[in-house]
Amino acid sequence: MAGGITDTGELYSPYVGLVYMFNLIVGTGALTMPKAFATAGWLVSLVLLMFLGFMSYMTTTFVVEAMAAANAQLRWKRMEKRKEDDEDEDSSSGVSDSDVLLQDGYERAETRPILSVQRRGSANIFEITERVEMGQMASMFFNKVGVNLFYFCIIIYLYGDLAIYAAAVPVSLMQVTCSVTGNHSCSVGDSTKYNDTDKCWGPIRRIDAYRLYLAAFTLLLGPFTFFNVQKTKYLQIMTSLMRWIAFILMIILALIRISRGQAEGHPSMAELSGIRNLFGVCVYSFMCQHSLPSLITPISKKKHVNKLVLLDYILILAFYSLLSFTAIYCFRNDTLMDMYTLNFTNCEIVSLAFIRYFLGLFPVFTISTNFPIIAVTLRNNWKTLFHREGGTYPWLVDRIVFPAITLIPPVLVAFCTHDLESLVGITGAYAGNGIQYLIPAFLAYCSRKDTQLVFGSGTVNKHLSPFRHSFWIVFVLIWGFSCFIFVTANIVLSESKL
Repeated sequence: MAGGITDTGELYSPYVGLVYMFNLIVGTGALTMPKAFATAGWLVSLVLLMFLGFMSYMTTTFVVEAMAAANAQLRWKRMEKRKEDDEDEDSSSGVSDSDVLLQDGYERAETRPILSVQRRGSANIFEITERVEMGQMASMFFNKVGVNLFYFCIIIYLYGDLAIYAAAVPVSLMQVTCSVTGNHSCSVGDSTKYNDTDKCWGPIRRIDAYRLYLAAFTLLLGPFTFFNVQKTKYLQIMTSLMRWIAFILMIILALIRISRGQAEGHPSMAELSGIRNLFGVCVYSFMCQHSLPSLITPISKKKHVNKLVLLDYILILAFYSLLSFTAIYCFRNDTLMDMYTLNFTNCEIVSLAFIRYFLGLFPVFTISTNFPIIAVTLRNNWKTLFHREGGTYPWLVDRIVFPAITLIPPVLVAFCTHDLESLVGITGAYAGNGIQYLIPAFLAYCSRKDTQLVFGSGTVNKHLSPFRHSFWIVFVLIWGFSCFIFVTANIVLSESKL
């Protein structure tokens, strides 16, 4: 849930953290990137991918800095409370049991009367030892309007996430099963272009099959929205392993086809009409800011965390480029599928049936495990947004209303459209833009302001972003708001031409 403070959990090394971050960022968005690359042209795509990767890295360092500032403020408030309790002669207990449980190794030194030294900027006070989620940071550094806007942005993003997931699974099932039956066996990835009204099984059209799969998906996974579910360690390992096998297989198969002279792709250098969707896909594919607290906090040694994150972004940039370039040169632009895995369900591309089915159904396995997690996260954010201090929700509202408003809208969106490239593009271009650019920039600005106010102007945050000059915050904000205007204008102009 985006809000609230939890303990750190089991610590892991910086290199394990690097792997976890890589797995977090490289997800569903990567499967829609080859089509976006082909639509926008390889040169424009590469330049935009590199620039947006740089912007995402910058805002990631902003979030890390805000996490350190939030930890410092929480630690200082407890120190102030303990000082007041010590001075209160009527208090016999001093510090409550809950305060004692929240203390960590760094705070043991704070029992000594060196508050003035700590407030001048001791390095320990900015250690990231407690997991402070983005919702909690928003409530610490933003005013009431800012907090509500934060929750509005993350809720819209999660709705987009669920709509993408709800569409991706039925699309994959429809493409695989409709190609296996009838006269077009193994022909998902060939030059044949299918319409939604084409037959799938007997009188059943492809769009009917898609909606049947969507209904089954909703009935099977929707009920988890009404309960609490938690992603287990073993489930995470299994989905990560499947993801890596699928991505490596696609890259190898494309390279083999290119090396044999069977490449069909002739991508253009630039197609400005495809930039809107490419922008959204790239933003979505670099999204990690909302999960950084649970990812960075357990890292045992955070001295070089910004360099570690930079290495991760370089590796991810190289991986995205390799996946996309092998795709656009291996397949013709008009045959690239929204879900890239479906290009490998053609018998002429992959002769081994097991690999065809594994890649074709890969999104079904991985996305199905993530859907309940995202749904519960969205439901909890709705609860947090409307929660009032000391109040509780009636059973009907808590168990029925909130899960219903979580589940129904994305399913309706998926029922109306299964255009994954547009869904990913719009989600990334709007809500993703806010989460990846605007919110981290405002967090960095407000946390710096509050840190100077509380600890003094000479205080230095040990996790201060390398982009510490205020110019970078202004640049990110201008870029973020400009993107809103550009994407909206592009959509309006595109619609007016139809």
